[in-house]
Amino acid sequence: MRTSIITAALLAALGSAVALPASAAPLAPGAVAAPSDMVSTVQMDRMERHMMRRRMERRMMRHRMERHEMRREMRHRMMRREMMRRM
Repeated sequence: MRTSIITAALLAALGSAVALPASAAPLAPGAVAAPSDMVSTVQMDRMERHMMRRRMERRMMRHRMERHEMRREMRHRMMRREMMRRM
């Protein structure tokens, strides 16, 4: 019993040491593979940051205008409804 537990533990340790990398991409010879939990950050240059900021501003403005338009339509419908009721 005891030897089978030790044997199983040894096989598990050796199996994990020999196991292939988790990614499906084949490693090129001499390539450096970063661990999957490590994320590298890249510094943006001025132009890139400016473009991202402008894009975000445009998205926010479009969203705001859509909301504004929706509210306007609803208000307009409500007013028409009330006007029709009065007749």
